[in-house]
Amino acid sequence: MSEQTEQSQRRVVVVGAGMAGVQTAVALREQGFTGTVTLIGAEPHQPYDRPPLSKAVLLGKAEGSAFDVDFEALGIDLELGREVLGVRPAEHELDTECGPVPYDVLVLATGAEPIRLPGAEGVPGVHLLRTLDDAERLRPVLARQHDIVVVGAGWIGAEFATAAREAGCAVTVVEAAERPLAGALPAEVAAPMSSWYADAGAVLRTHARVERVRPGEVLLDDGTRLPADAVVVGIGARPATVWLAGSGIELGAHGEVVADDHLRTSAPDVYAVGDCASFPSGRYGERLLVHHWDNALQGPRTVAANIIAETPAVYDPVPYFWSEQFGRFVQYVGHHTSADTVLWRGDPSGPAWTVCWLRENRLIALLAVGRPRDLAQGRRLIEAGPELDPELLADPARPLKAATA
Repeated sequence: MSEQTEQSQRRVVVVGAGMAGVQTAVALREQGFTGTVTLIGAEPHQPYDRPPLSKAVLLGKAEGSAFDVDFEALGIDLELGREVLGVRPAEHELDTECGPVPYDVLVLATGAEPIRLPGAEGVPGVHLLRTLDDAERLRPVLARQHDIVVVGAGWIGAEFATAAREAGCAVTVVEAAERPLAGALPAEVAAPMSSWYADAGAVLRTHARVERVRPGEVLLDDGTRLPADAVVVGIGARPATVWLAGSGIELGAHGEVVADDHLRTSAPDVYAVGDCASFPSGRYGERLLVHHWDNALQGPRTVAANIIAETPAVYDPVPYFWSEQFGRFVQYVGHHTSADTVLWRGDPSGPAWTVCWLRENRLIALLAVGRPRDLAQGRRLIEAGPELDPELLADPARPLKAATA
């Protein structure tokens, strides 16, 4: 049997029809895979992109955000509205609510699911913002310009608060930590962002824990009662991997699928990509779990290459993400935890500034607020790894690329 004939008889099943799943299926075809490709999604909607949900879709500026992909023309079989129940790697079978699905190669791309606020389940007016249905339920709430309490001042909380203020709602954001983005950025970097809320007319309450949610109000642990026609919970997400219990596929400390540097799991012929998987980074010397859009875009190309090719491709990206909040475009690239030096470019009280993290005078991460050119040049410097002159780097009037030592 020829290699081409053998490939054309292989069955690849991709579980999860978000960005990572769709891009894996598309990349397989783009890279010449001729076998069967089946994409299974739990939601009944045509596969869609998530970032617009907290922006255009939420504000009624767009009806949806379906991917511009002709699945039929690409020969990708869509199985939508189909829940997966488990997988039996030894039998190469996926269990679904509609019966077993055999596979030769399985790709896990089930993403992440929002963490729910304990005690708030079933309370009228409590919302999450993760799916298209979530956004459509919230759109009329914003249109009525209600009093809204947002629980959590992370990326999604800030983006939702931005949209709610734009819609004319009264917004209070409660955050248990002492600052916004406490889990994502160091204190001195996140601190200037606190004033953005007041500038936009939103109230930010830090050191504030939710004691109880009732219809029409949120009770904080200090006894404060906040009026709330609606409550939006944005306290983080966890990998959507509960369905893998008992499969024997190794999960990590955060419930994520543990993948190797080729995005292979502990089970034969099973890959994992996107929000549901962690991978070892040779660049940063630690295992990374990246819950961002760019990871779900880049990883699938490596998965597809490894399914098709005999020589394994290594996945070791420079992580990147962006957020639009309170009239500011925030971009982050790299991974800052091992830095030995932090440099600022520009005044953090102003509209545009950048933070650079260095290790041994080499750029390893960068946060840019309103300075997209810094981001673009910084990304290339992180990838290339030249030694930089910190004094030149700290001058906001000088291009980043001119700071090489």
